[in-house]
Amino acid sequence: MAELTSKPSPDGIFGTKAGSKSRKSESADGSAGSSPLNPTCPKCGPKTATVWRDGTYSPMFGEPIQRWLCRRCGLRFSDPIGVETAKNLLKDDLSIETKKLKSDLDILPSRQICAEEAKNLVAEIQQTVILRKETFDINTTLAKYEWYLQKEGYRPATIKGRTRLLKILWRREADFYDPESVKTVISKQKWCEGRKGNAVDAYSNYLTMVGGTWNRPIYTGIAKIPFVPKETEIDQLIAGCSLKVGVFLQLLKETRARPGEIWHCDEDYFDFETNTVNITPEKNSNPRIFNMSQKLVGMLHNLPRPYGKYYFAPPEMDLDSFRINFERQRTSLSAKLNNPRLKRIMFKTLRTWGGTMDYHRTKDVIYVMKRLGHKNIKNTLIYIQLEEALFKDEIDYISKVAKTEAEACVLIEAGFDFVCDFDGHKLFRKRKC
Repeated sequence: MAELTSKPSPDGIFGTKAGSKSRKSESADGSAGSSPLNPTCPKCGPKTATVWRDGTYSPMFGEPIQRWLCRRCGLRFSDPIGVETAKNLLKDDLSIETKKLKSDLDILPSRQICAEEAKNLVAEIQQTVILRKETFDINTTLAKYEWYLQKEGYRPATIKGRTRLLKILWRREADFYDPESVKTVISKQKWCEGRKGNAVDAYSNYLTMVGGTWNRPIYTGIAKIPFVPKETEIDQLIAGCSLKVGVFLQLLKETRARPGEIWHCDEDYFDFETNTVNITPEKNSNPRIFNMSQKLVGMLHNLPRPYGKYYFAPPEMDLDSFRINFERQRTSLSAKLNNPRLKRIMFKTLRTWGGTMDYHRTKDVIYVMKRLGHKNIKNTLIYIQLEEALFKDEIDYISKVAKTEAEACVLIEAGFDFVCDFDGHKLFRKRKC
């Protein structure tokens, strides 16, 4: 619920400060004073003495509201207009007849009230909650939320993810007017710590949009070592899936790109004269350029393009349906080949595999950092740990000796790299997959 902050009204809005002895509150006959902005007590009626200001409270939504105290019966009630509206009334010199007191449903449960009205507090709270839920439109709220995040410069994927989390919280009976209710719903979900943290971030953005605050819970994501498949398993998956999914996986394998970086790729991404592909980055990473193999070039030429210049989908289409289609094909292929490891391969897994293989081949973390587009080397260090764990007990290279020029040519064509000359012979090596 909104936090109440009792503070005196500023001078110049309702006269002097509340409770000041110098203030003239009654007329000679004991009727209400002449101030056009002083409401009458809902209990004593219009013939009571002028009520006193009892500070203001700031709700989560809307402008600050004036509080009043009846000097005769001690009833505390709220002004039906906000402080900013009262300033405008003073400027326009409007009469008291244009203003009505707030109804009982609008009185916040946390406000102080007299003992006579306390017995109906529970019923009023229930009616207020029901009224609030009936007037809350989740679709309108989420549309405003998306527009707010877009104006703040958030990425489309971030906007979609946080909007989806808010909708899930609302479906699971989270009350957006009550931060404690949102905390309770988040804590009961069977989510990982990282996803709970994302839900907290989503609701924090919502409160910032509406002008509310809360004591956000702390959820720290637990770092896990990602799964790195074998190259043969990736090739099996590429060969067993449909043409569109296979081209997408082959492109991920050769470019080490994120799925979102190539999902909306068009003709401008590819240069078939030099067989290169330009990666437009996301998540504030660096742009990259990669060479394409003849296999990938042939697959791209054979890929139907129903969306014109776009190879996979236009910008208005998201990746979710395509990912679900891939997961279905992956599950079917895993059962067909009797290899459950295939079900652990996701789109991002190919980027992890590529970074690990690049470091295993070069032992150069700066090279891997540039290939992956990282701006912070801390994001690249995970691949050093993966490489050390995966290839600890394996032979890294196969060595060959070429005594003649013909033997050297054969080794080079087989993928061997020249190392050095030794005793009149040439030494070659090739990484063992």
